[in-house]
Amino acid sequence: MSGNEKAKAKTEQITGKAEKSVGRAVGNERMAAEGSSKEAKGDLREAKEKAKDAVKE
Repeated sequence: MSGNEKAKAKTEQITGKAEKSVGRAVGNERMAAEGSSKEAKGDLREAKEKAKDAVKE
């Protein structure tokens, strides 16, 4: 996995998880949903990079 893409994936996952938690804590459903979306995007990016690495081997 390239370092840059790995960093982007982790950043999206962490940011999304934090935003989701804050949204739930303050009762803001939209913020929680956006956080979930960002977290899922990070998960997908990470999975894509792992698949690329598996094909290379």
